[in-house]
Amino acid sequence: MTGPRLLADENIAASLVRALRENGIDVSYVAELASGITDDEVLDLAKAEARLLLTENKDFGELVFRMKRRPPGVLLLRVPLSQRSQTRERLHTVLRLHGDKLAEHFTVVELERVRFRLLPDHHTQ
Repeated sequence: MTGPRLLADENIAASLVRALRENGIDVSYVAELASGITDDEVLDLAKAEARLLLTENKDFGELVFRMKRRPPGVLLLRVPLSQRSQTRERLHTVLRLHGDKLAEHFTVVELERVRFRLLPDHHTQ
């Protein structure tokens, strides 16, 4: 499986990063590159490497929409702790079905639905 290039935030489980890599996804991992960097620095890294940010941190929504920070795209995983075992398969499905739509979007991935929102400077006024 190929797909978009990802930057996994350090809050993403190493096992998920490993599974993505095993399935042919190009994933850089903040925990391996620069553990402990700020959210702003994570966004800078995603932009510099032209990677979609994969995170579980809702704070990126504020940085992107209120503070107008612009990464190539964001995938926010919102899976309840009790259902984490389904995260890997859900993410693979989203990447397979929607991989071409993820750039320039803030995408919220839940078990039952996927929500796409254009990044701020792509809204028509």
